[in-house]
Amino acid sequence: MDASLVSGFEADETAFAPPPAAPVSAPAPPAAPAKPLDPLALADAAADKYGLPTALVRSVMAAESGYQPNAVSSKGAIGLMQLTPDTARDYGADPWDPAQNVDAGTRYLRDLLEKYDGGLWYALAAYNAGPGTVEKYKGVPPYAETVRYIGTVQRKWEKSTARQAAPAASTGN
Repeated sequence: MDASLVSGFEADETAFAPPPAAPVSAPAPPAAPAKPLDPLALADAAADKYGLPTALVRSVMAAESGYQPNAVSSKGAIGLMQLTPDTARDYGADPWDPAQNVDAGTRYLRDLLEKYDGGLWYALAAYNAGPGTVEKYKGVPPYAETVRYIGTVQRKWEKSTARQAAPAASTGN
């Protein structure tokens, strides 16, 4: 319609009231800080879930990452349990999520222990160097890194187990 044909405007009979102003209230309290990450609690929960000694899972975590959730190895292993991207994918885990990383790493360790009939050295060697390497050498491969790794985990585990047993052993008689 041409604007020159408009002679005037009529007010609408129904006027809409403006929306009421939002009530003024005190500002919301700041969000509670995120619960701090507790790698030992994650290790213990996963160990319990998969029927492994908590001290063993803690020892593997300590040797793998020094309890650092954002650790990345020169070979691309990620997180607390140093999962490779392939292992994380095989276990359906996000390796950057600490809880998923520890869960998958503990399941993997349990699976390796089952594969090697409870042979801890073989399982640890496979965790460190891969099951294919353990099969190739029909046992612990002659890699200095792997031999050191097995010794480190075993020493940490034995030290932790000795600490736990010490108070019960000393009754004071």
